[in-house]
Amino acid sequence: MIARTWRGWASKATAEDYRRHYESEVAEHLQRVPGFCGARLLRWDDGEEVMFTSITFFSSMEDVRAFAGADPGRAVVEEAARRALTRWDERVTHHEVAADLDGGDDR
Repeated sequence: MIARTWRGWASKATAEDYRRHYESEVAEHLQRVPGFCGARLLRWDDGEEVMFTSITFFSSMEDVRAFAGADPGRAVVEEAARRALTRWDERVTHHEVAADLDGGDDR
């Protein structure tokens, strides 16, 4: 399994806009990508900004390319996200998942 990680920053005023975008448009798009295995959006309040870290999981790099295109290291940042964010990483990182622990009861 491949984990694709990316970061974006928003002002406190638009952070909820980005979270809603992620849970709606991003989620809808990802659900249609073959090999998509799940996603997490992490939030960290950093003074005046909120940093989001997106971790998406795919079965293989071929599945990542189905989502990201010919250059899988290029960030996919939709227009609605660009409106909510103040800045973002232009490049993403890909990691092979070495261990996958299930927390059980989704606390």
